[in-house]
Amino acid sequence: MLRKIVTKFFFVVLFITTAGMLTPGCNKPKSDAGNPRVQIEMEDGGIMVLELYPEYAPETVDNFISLAEEGFYNGLTFHRIIKGFMIQGGAPNDSSQDVETIKGEFAANDFTQNSLKHKKGVISMARTGMSYDSASCQFFIVHGDSPHLDGDYAAFGKLTEGMDVLDKIADTPVETNPQNPREVSLPKQEIKIKTITVL
Repeated sequence: MLRKIVTKFFFVVLFITTAGMLTPGCNKPKSDAGNPRVQIEMEDGGIMVLELYPEYAPETVDNFISLAEEGFYNGLTFHRIIKGFMIQGGAPNDSSQDVETIKGEFAANDFTQNSLKHKKGVISMARTGMSYDSASCQFFIVHGDSPHLDGDYAAFGKLTEGMDVLDKIADTPVETNPQNPREVSLPKQEIKIKTITVL
């Protein structure tokens, strides 16, 4: 009798465990539920997919999505590359439209809800010097954990696919940047973005 009870209990536990494993969506990561995603396709065919977080930086995310939907980034480049730190892109060219600046959504600018850390694969907005509200269209993707940027720049998403593409871009040979002679960050070859698409 005891043997039958133990056997029945075993099968009930097994069924519950298996049912939990088979329930659709139960193991879906919470982070990607409903968050917007964008795809960066490079001219050489490389693909990077990023998940964006409006709950941390709503205006930053809206701005980036709007520019992507308008095709603003198509044909622009990653113009500043520092391996182990970041790759920066989105600088307008001669044919680009004017882009308005947005509020800097980070702690140093009294925007405390943005707690995203600048870890490898995180996307954040570039800005001008100490002007906190100067971000517009230029962004960077972190290539090496950079905690010194936390709270001073508006991180707003992270890479979910294409870390190998990020590494490949970071490996691009660079030379002295004429705009900053102390920095070796100017790519020796053009690293062109084909499109940035909202998925």
